[in-house]
Amino acid sequence: MATVTLEIGDNRWPVACKDGEEARLEQLGAMIADRWADAQRASGNAGTAQALLLAALMLADDLADAKAAARAPGETAALDAIAERLESLATSLEKSTATT
Repeated sequence: MATVTLEIGDNRWPVACKDGEEARLEQLGAMIADRWADAQRASGNAGTAQALLLAALMLADDLADAKAAARAPGETAALDAIAERLESLATSLEKSTATT
């Protein structure tokens, strides 16, 4: 087991991880640290725990946006296929109405 010390704001947090995962953990800690100033301001200086919660919520919001963006291309393709099918049906109906 390895230990990485994350620096977030004025705090140092020792975190245990599997050997070889240190760089990834440092990268994730840096993402929290990048949002620290905004989270601390948003918390109204209510304390470290509140600021960490807000930083986590900011990251969760980014993750939710990324997941929604990842779904969009598939949904767009499905909507395009439905639109093509509806146009084909409309054309068929127009032809059958014109011949009647």
